[in-house]
Amino acid sequence: MNKPIDALLLLLPSEAFADYRKNTAARIDQSAEANAMRNGARVGVSRPHESAHLHVAGEATYIDDIPELAGTLHCALGLSPVAHGKLTGMALDTLRALPGVVLVISASDIAGPNDCGSIVHDDPILCDGEIRYLGQPVFAVVASTREAARRAAAKAGDVLTIAAEPPVLTPQQAHAKGQYVLPPMHLVRETHGGAQAAIAKAPHRLKSTFEVGGQEQFYLEGQISYAIPTEGGGMHLYCSTQHPSEMQHLVAHALQLHAHDVHVECRRMGGGFGGKESQSAIFACVASVAAARLKRPVKLRLDRDDDFLITGRRHCFWYEYEAGYDDEGRVLGAEITMVSRAGHSADLSGPVMTRALCHFDNAYWLPDVAMHGFSGKTNTQSNTAFRGFGGPQGAIAIENILDSVARALGKDPMDVRRANFYGKDNNNVTPYGQVVTDNIIHELSAELEASSDYRARRAAITAFNTTSPVLKRGIALAPLKFGISFNVKHFNQAGALVHVYNDGSILVNHGGTEMGQGLNTKVAQVVAHELGVSFDSVRVTATDTQKVANTSATAASTGADLNGKAAQDAARQIRERLAVCIAGHHGGAPEAVRFANDKVEVNGRSLPFSTVVAQGYLDRVQLWSDGFYATPGLSWDKEKMFGRPFYYFAYGAAVSEVVVDTLTGEWKLLRADILHDAGKSLNPAVDIGQIEGAFIQGMGWLTTEQLVWHPTTGKLMTHAPSTYKIPTANDCPPVFNCRLYDGQNVEDSIHRSKAVGEPPLLLPFSVFFAIRDAVSAVAEHRVDPPLTAPATSEAILRAITAVQTAA
Repeated sequence: MNKPIDALLLLLPSEAFADYRKNTAARIDQSAEANAMRNGARVGVSRPHESAHLHVAGEATYIDDIPELAGTLHCALGLSPVAHGKLTGMALDTLRALPGVVLVISASDIAGPNDCGSIVHDDPILCDGEIRYLGQPVFAVVASTREAARRAAAKAGDVLTIAAEPPVLTPQQAHAKGQYVLPPMHLVRETHGGAQAAIAKAPHRLKSTFEVGGQEQFYLEGQISYAIPTEGGGMHLYCSTQHPSEMQHLVAHALQLHAHDVHVECRRMGGGFGGKESQSAIFACVASVAAARLKRPVKLRLDRDDDFLITGRRHCFWYEYEAGYDDEGRVLGAEITMVSRAGHSADLSGPVMTRALCHFDNAYWLPDVAMHGFSGKTNTQSNTAFRGFGGPQGAIAIENILDSVARALGKDPMDVRRANFYGKDNNNVTPYGQVVTDNIIHELSAELEASSDYRARRAAITAFNTTSPVLKRGIALAPLKFGISFNVKHFNQAGALVHVYNDGSILVNHGGTEMGQGLNTKVAQVVAHELGVSFDSVRVTATDTQKVANTSATAASTGADLNGKAAQDAARQIRERLAVCIAGHHGGAPEAVRFANDKVEVNGRSLPFSTVVAQGYLDRVQLWSDGFYATPGLSWDKEKMFGRPFYYFAYGAAVSEVVVDTLTGEWKLLRADILHDAGKSLNPAVDIGQIEGAFIQGMGWLTTEQLVWHPTTGKLMTHAPSTYKIPTANDCPPVFNCRLYDGQNVEDSIHRSKAVGEPPLLLPFSVFFAIRDAVSAVAEHRVDPPLTAPATSEAILRAITAVQTAA
């Protein structure tokens, strides 16, 4: 589902393998790729993930697989059993006396600042006296075994004295109290007098509320850090993190060291999805503090339940909105208040809300709009990055509004959506002032509408529903426009190192991190293409703060864009040096030298790449280079919320068809058709895998993945797979058509490709609105269904009951 890897599929039954081959042939032009490969192309062609053979053989090394050094100790965290209050006492000597316990540390044992806040310094490593949420780390136990450490840490409720206070748990409660982790944000555009004036003059008006839940990242590899003291008081940290440089800085601050004293390394993660961008910091800092105090290696690996209880996830949002529209469903004015559950600290809630506000427009022209964002401070885990980073929460609000508008007017929701699309030459400026110069949403959605037989299926579904009193079908087409770049300008930079050894083999290091998404595969393809060698000639090594410094997080879908460009820059410099060298020996112009298919064509001669490299070494040509890239043309005024925060937009659309049992609220996805814009794809197989995976992950967010906190104790009750339901292979539709849109990026991205990490997560909006369509059919679409997300069976049944009652 997540990656069409040939090596993995060899393990499947022959019928499944045959079906995959048939589907892949339909989605990817294999003959064109073969021709491109023969002509020397190493990008734009499908390749298995660079670690696929290691994954299926069980040989891929993750942090917990690194052989433990002699004397390694194990750490576990003591968690608060109370959601809000004051810590008045700790009887930690009781724990120190337990078998196997070597050390127990609290906030006072941290040499530097007791803080791991990503942007705002409001996030203590260990509790500093204020209990902020149930599950907050209060102390850490270091023991000879992991089991001994966990047993001691589990006694937190026996050794902590806490004066409990009532917790604030929901964004609505926080908003009512005016309790926020950051000042409110406002993004306003006034084209015809402002939102309220436009709403007042509109022929039709809509006013309502809506809400979407949060989502656990559920990476397969949990949070883990392994800290090893080095000579001179330094620290070598192996950490499962999307942001090694941030871990380096935070650990250095906690230990009162310089950045150059801390070495952070990450070969790969077993998933991240944003949950390891900032939230790996607590574990990195605690393990390092313990290792520094004891001068022994310390490993901290979380149990899944503790991971749920300690770390944050996708922000849930509550909305209150009002819109005015005309007879065709065109939105004339809209005002919306978005309130997120930020949790107990700011973490990345500010940038998440910024992106939510900047994606409320999705693919639509909104002439007069007023958006207000509030990051509610609650006594829950501090919510953080998750694939989409606020974009899905912003975009689903306008989709819900347009769906309701369509039902009020008795129109097909697709027609209302199309009526509101951004224009090509006018009505093409976002509320934050960026001109949409690459708009392909009209062509893409029309192509999908035709290829999915949307109109015919809509008619067939209507006919089915008229004769089916219990089972109701629904269908929806949902488009997307998603901005690519970090909203913070200076994060849009990357570095890389490329080494060519004198046997012709190549080693690459870059600042991005591999978490299964295929970043290293794409970077290796870029370098292989630039130097004209086979993919197998290139090896990508672990992300390492001692090799590429001051890196940005692998996030915001920028991994390949930034690091691919940096690696290309480094490889190009080496290629140009070798061209000058070999042209000096054989004649001809250096710019006429061609590198392809492991050969170098120079002045009518064809030489093996390894021969040219060997000659370069003899001629003292520098065979390594650093590369750098900074995304051009970006600007952003965070106070005015105005500028060009995105380098380009990615587009896509999906059609989903569902069937709903109106007696139980159960449902099934029958078919999904996806057409997604990946520009000129670097690796179509990897990109299609990412799109399919994002679709299913987003479907889980909107349907089955429900987070529930106890209303009085504040405990997260859904803290394990027994109570928190992510999608499985059984939830994939029996008909799943996914294709890449034929086009290229208008901007000079890496080989004119587009990012595919986050944008496809908006595609399963089509599933949610197909369910809403089926619920609406209960009353023949006369009543707007009050369906919220996640659309669990219980939520669906409640919406059905409401529709039946209103009808």
